[in-house]
Order: sequence, then C-alpha cells, then structure tokens
Amino acid sequence: MRGGGRPACLLVPELPQNTPNSDWEKKVTDYFKEKLKENNATNWVPSLNDVPVHYLKPNSLVKFRCMVQDMFDPEFYMGVYETVDPNTNARVLHFGKYRDVAECGGNQDSASQARVSPSTSYTPSRHKRSYEEDEDMEQHPSKQKEQHMGSGGDSHGCGEPKRLETEASAGHHLISPNCSPPLDLNFPLPGEKGPACLVKVYESWDTFKVNDVLEVYGILSVDPVLSIVNNEERDSSTLDPMECMDTAEEQRVHSPPSSLVPRIHVILAHKLQHLNPLLPACLNEEESKTFVSNFMSELSPVRAELLGFLTHALLGDSLAAEYLILHLISTVYARRDVLPLGKFTVNLSGCPRNSIFTEHIYRIIQQLVPASYRLQMTIENMNHSRFIPRKDYTANRLVSGILQLASNTSLVIDETQLEQGQLDTKGVHNVKALGNLITWQKVDYDFSYHQMEFPCNINVLITSEGRSLLPSDCQVQLQPQIIPPNMEEYVNSLLTAVLPSVLNKFRIYLTLLRLLDYSISDEVTKAVEEDFVEMRKNDPESITADDLHRTLLVARFLSLSAGQTTLSRERWLRAKQLEALRKARLQQQKCVNGNEL
Repeated sequence: MRGGGRPACLLVPELPQNTPNSDWEKKVTDYFKEKLKENNATNWVPSLNDVPVHYLKPNSLVKFRCMVQDMFDPEFYMGVYETVDPNTNARVLHFGKYRDVAECGGNQDSASQARVSPSTSYTPSRHKRSYEEDEDMEQHPSKQKEQHMGSGGDSHGCGEPKRLETEASAGHHLISPNCSPPLDLNFPLPGEKGPACLVKVYESWDTFKVNDVLEVYGILSVDPVLSIVNNEERDSSTLDPMECMDTAEEQRVHSPPSSLVPRIHVILAHKLQHLNPLLPACLNEEESKTFVSNFMSELSPVRAELLGFLTHALLGDSLAAEYLILHLISTVYARRDVLPLGKFTVNLSGCPRNSIFTEHIYRIIQQLVPASYRLQMTIENMNHSRFIPRKDYTANRLVSGILQLASNTSLVIDETQLEQGQLDTKGVHNVKALGNLITWQKVDYDFSYHQMEFPCNINVLITSEGRSLLPSDCQVQLQPQIIPPNMEEYVNSLLTAVLPSVLNKFRIYLTLLRLLDYSISDEVTKAVEEDFVEMRKNDPESITADDLHRTLLVARFLSLSAGQTTLSRERWLRAKQLEALRKARLQQQKCVNGNEL
C-alpha cells in the first residue's frame, strides 16, 4: 500500500476492420476467465505495477492496476489477414487481434483485402484514402512498410534505452539525446513515479470511464516499431501527408516509446470495488463472504486499537480521533439530484501554524489508506499549480491536473501553510475548484469551449489554524493533551510501536466498513424525527436542519464503525453526545478568541 495517485493508463478502443469467425476469440476469453479463478492463479501473472517493463517478456500475459487517465479515439485493426511467400506461393492466415505489429516477413506479400503495414491498427478519425491509393498499396506492400519503418528512427525512439527505462520512474519529463521535446508522461500528481501504459480494449470499452480504477489482464506489447516519434533525425519527407492527418504533437503524444509507455492488449478487465490489495477484489463472491464474516467477528478490538492509535497521533485528543475514524470510512453512497450523500469533509482546526504537525498527520493517514495526497495550500501552489484537467486539442489529449484523483483518495489540504499574499486569476479558480470538489464532489474539466462535470468521491481533510477558508461538513477543534518536544521522533516511535499485522487490520477495517450497506428502519426514523422536534423546542435558535443532517451522518458512520448496518437508539444517542461535545469546544474557543471561528 502507498499514498499518492494510481498508475496511469490511456484507454484505446479497438474495432475490427474485417470480421472473421469470432469463436476462437470467445474461447480465449473464457479460457483465461476460468484459469484465473483457480487458486492463487492471479498471483503468478507478472504485474507491470511491480516489475520494470524491461524484465517482462514481450507478447506474454501480464496484469496491471491503473486509473483511466484519458481515452483516445478508437482504432481499427485487421481482424484477419493472409501472407504469401513469393518463392513458394505458400499462403498463411494470421489474426491481428492482441498485437500491434503484423506478422509479415521480408519476403512475404499480403493477399488480404487490408493494407499491410508494420502496425495492425491505425486511428481513422482524420484518415481518408481513395480506392485507387488502396489498390496501389496492395500492389506494393513493401513500399508502405518501408515508409513506416523509415519514420521510426532508433528502435526505442531514442538512444540508450536502458538508461531511459530507469529515468521513466524519475518524474514527468524524460530527456535523452536525439529526443526533442522531452516526453511528458502527464501524471496527475506532481512527483508521481508510477508506470504509464496504453491499454487497448476490444470489447465493452464503452463501460469504462475516465478516472475508473481497473485491473486488466492482457498481452504485453513493446515492439520497437511502435517507437516512431521523439527522434529529431527522422526524415519527415518520408511521411505521406495523406497517410495520416494527425499533427506532429498528436503523433508524439499518442505514440510514445514503448520502452517507456508499453501497450497492453486486454483479454480481461474489470473495475475495482476498492483499491486495497489486502481485501478480496470482489466482496460479493462466496469465498469473500467468509473473509468478511471472519473479520467482522473481531471488529470491536480493532476499532478500540485504531482509536487509541489515532488518539496518540492527534496528541491525546480522543474526540478528534473519533471524528477522524468517521471521516476515513465515509463515502458518497448516492446522489440526490446534484447533492452527494455520504460525503464527510472534516476541518481539523487548532493546528499549529507553519509547523510539521500536518505533515506528520498525513504520514499517519498515508499508512492507513491505499491512495492519498497532501496539498500544501500556499499562495505559490494556488497561483501556479494546475488543479483542473484541460483538453489539449493540438495533441488531442486530456492534460491532467491535481484534482484528477481515483475514487476514495484521501486528500489532505494543509491550510496552515497559507500566508498573506495575493491570489491571481488562476489561484481564485483553483480555490473555487477545491470548494466545488468539497461541496458537490465534482470537478469541472476545462474543454476550452465548455466545461464538463466529472463526479468524484474524494475524502477531504482540511487542517487549519482557525476555521478553514474552504467549506466543510464538520469542524473539529483540536485540543492537544500532550506537546511532544520533537514531533518527528514522536510520530516515528508511534509508527514503530504498531505491529505490521495490526496496521494491516487497520487498513482492512477502514476499507471494508466503507463498502457495507446501511439502512434505517421506519421505527427508528420516527423516533429520530420526534427527538429532533424536541431538540428544536428546547433550543430553536441553534438547532437547524443542517444539524439534523450532520448528526444523521455521524450516526451512520458511528454505526458502521462498530460493524452495525442499521441505526440503533444507542448509536443515535452516542452521535448526539459526540456532536454536543464538538459544538461545546467550538463555543469555548469562540469565547476565548472573542470572534467567530
């Protein structure tokens, strides 16, 4: 498990240009489905997440966990084609699926109705040719092959491939001799090192969306022919302008060196319910139900240990630790019109200004959740960072931004870093984007001529000195009971003291409870309504509909944190008690400061 973003993938829908008998295709898919169900079968398939691409065998079965970062235009591929040996007139039938390069030897001609080229796929979006040109290419197949190979340059697109493979994990931009301009892997998060990949999908591709997290099994393709760009010395005169109307920038972005951005031809793919590798991928299967029931039987001691651990992390503040648990298991479970239900953004106020406290709280959270990011809310970051993804029409791609995050990512916003200064136009837009993310759980991507809403499900924790400038669902005033002389040593000793097995239980706990169903019976609903009416009678000025909504949320997550999937009278009273304690703290702090928090 690690904090940060997810490895990125770019989805490319694959469409057959001609349609052969597809029985064998179904048999391939069924075969792998059955094989991967066998005990530990998924474990022996090498993963691109763990193994560098140059250690993997080309054209072998691999797996990859990733977030869909962008979706390219569909490509057509030759479903079936035939080659003819001119010396012997021997004819061989080939299938073009699951490969980028056609099997056509130097002494073979094509007898298929499709044009022959080193690649079996091409993008048809701006590609038009006359029938006469097609006929000419069929009569001179070596001519087109030569043109493609001539534009390819070095076998990896650049020199020193081994060095480049090492540099692929060093950051966004990869610079090498004879390569201009540098290749931008377009990761959403600054400093992201995860692998990037072009994922080519043959069926049900319209069920996947940008920002979905997938696990794919497919054929690895790293053929050097794919590296046809990023070589300054290639002879542009060999490119037929009628062959491809794509811009040079689009070619460069869509055809990166395969040593840096390998291709996977998908055999099987599925969306992940969650990102936690310690849990079964699908919790609805029979074997998974046993795992869930076994863990639920020991839930109470795990919660008690986690509460103690977080209490120590929050300097002895057990109330703040309670609310942090509720925050970490919160999730958007439904949407009513535009309102996301289940979001629970917490503003932890009272944090020391410009200290390393938030950094160490983030270290703790990073150890507990599969995906996380700490955003330092400085004037510099707000004015210069790209938060919103935007469409680059020249390169025909989505340029990523910080807020392009996988579902259930923990986003920790450190407002204690904010100092006096002037926000420029971009900074104001970024603050607005954070507010929209928190309030509506959506990010409006910039498509130049219009904005497009992308719903999200992000757990946002804001640390601040006073009340946050950003909206939140719940403000908790931190009341430290201890002040460690050395914060770094304190947190290090806390992390060292917890056993790895216990830490894994915390991780399973936080993921599993987020996935449980929850309901309120009619009887309890009536009791809650009557209770709320009494509360309004006793304190009509301070008890509002927002208070009812927040208390119901606290009751929901309090119930789930104890493994209960329905609301009981006991949990409702406990939720009211927690809310009363939280509000009393805020009122006390308001009296001390003499102003509104």
